[in-house]
Amino acid sequence: MLAPRDPDEYLLDSERRVIRVRRHWASMMWDVFEAGALLVGLMLVSYLAPQDSALIQNMLWYAGLAVVLRFSYYVLEWWVERIVITDKRFMLTTGVFTTKVAMMPIGKVTDLTFQRTLGGRLMGYGTVVVESAGQVQGLDRIEYTPNPEEINDAISELVFGEKKTDKDRFTMMKARRAALGRRRAVKAR
Repeated sequence: MLAPRDPDEYLLDSERRVIRVRRHWASMMWDVFEAGALLVGLMLVSYLAPQDSALIQNMLWYAGLAVVLRFSYYVLEWWVERIVITDKRFMLTTGVFTTKVAMMPIGKVTDLTFQRTLGGRLMGYGTVVVESAGQVQGLDRIEYTPNPEEINDAISELVFGEKKTDKDRFTMMKARRAALGRRRAVKAR
């Protein structure tokens, strides 16, 4: 009842899910560092504060509890967020208490850019920048995408792939082989 909806519940019957991932764990690095630094700082202040002052010690431990609860909320927020790409649209579902679903039709995509920093190459994440026809969309930049090469290839195939039937593809393959065969025959003469 209180759990966020599964992103697959937003899909239409005619849609086929291609990708469903959550952001790479590296997106949590700053939050881990911040929570760790705050907890270490609170422990140092607790160690340096007079031990007979119960009020100061209690306030420091309650502050530590607040840091842990805040970090837990960020982890939960990361856990429920999903990037879903179907054969018809991009979707990003977020939110623990209030669910937000951002969508963009595949047909509106005009350009696709793939970026990968040195840290992204070392840790296995990248950024996919999706541009649409003169509009700023809610999904224009998807950062900390895991397995970025595979996701970029799948999105590229969906957006820019050929829309031919299997029969047409077979015919095109036969024509290509015939053309290559003719070129080889001409070169052999």
